Amino acid sequence: QVQLVESGGGLVQAGGSLRLSCAASGRTFSATMGWFRQAPGKEREFVAAIRWSGLIRNYADSVKGRFTISKDNAKNTVYLQMNSLSPADTAVYYCAAARELAVPTTPQRYDYWGQGTQVTVSS
Repeated sequence: QVQLVESGGGLVQAGGSLRLSCAASGRTFSATMGWFRQAPGKEREFVAAIRWSGLIRNYADSVKGRFTISKDNAKNTVYLQMNSLSPADTAVYYCAAARELAVPTTPQRYDYWGQGTQVTVSS
């Protein structure tokens, strides 16, 4: 089992920045770590993912150039740096871990999930 705990969400004005953290514990070997988000009334959508080796990263088109996923192996922690935030980025953000190497972008391919952290961007 892998336990994932997100932190770093909050309220920010449009144009601002936030950094989300996801601390992993338990059997922490997971090939891929990802971030998803879900706004009210919408499906959960892919945001970014990184292979645990760090060699491959993948981003949703809507966040490319604004968000950066990174990790600290020593701390078993994955980060999502979010810049130039807009109200459209408002959602609950979830960290997820997958056993596969393919850096998947669909939630069904992830095996473990955190509880989520709210990000609210005001206009």
